[in-house]
Amino acid sequence: MGRILAIDYGLKRTGIAVSDPLRIIAGGLDTIATAQLVKWLDDYLTANEVDIIVVGKPTQMNGAPSQSWAAIEPFVNQLKKKYPTKQVVLHDERFTSVIAHRAMIDGGMKKMARRDKAVVDKISATIILQSFMDSADYQAMKIEN
Repeated sequence: MGRILAIDYGLKRTGIAVSDPLRIIAGGLDTIATAQLVKWLDDYLTANEVDIIVVGKPTQMNGAPSQSWAAIEPFVNQLKKKYPTKQVVLHDERFTSVIAHRAMIDGGMKKMARRDKAVVDKISATIILQSFMDSADYQAMKIEN
């Protein structure tokens, strides 16, 4: 059983998180320039066993896709083509940045460190991944397999 990789896709930077081998805990992995994302994924997926790729799906409060979906959808389609053996799933990412900031404050992170958007992106990816692993959708996937 491979790990689960989560992507918080951004126009400039992308946060990456990965599960532990038993798929219990999500951990922040990296924040990379989005322009380098495909190469980074090629390298990572070659060196590590990953079965599921979770991409944060930006949605509005009414559930409709947000404006940034126009940039993310082609990336998701590219992932599905490039990695046909990986299951690519979308997971709601509403409020992840807010939750990430709250986690940084609650964790005692200094104000200057909280301004580092790369840290926020990595924490957001971790929140997306943990939320997915806690979701009924993932629990149903586990039962099917």
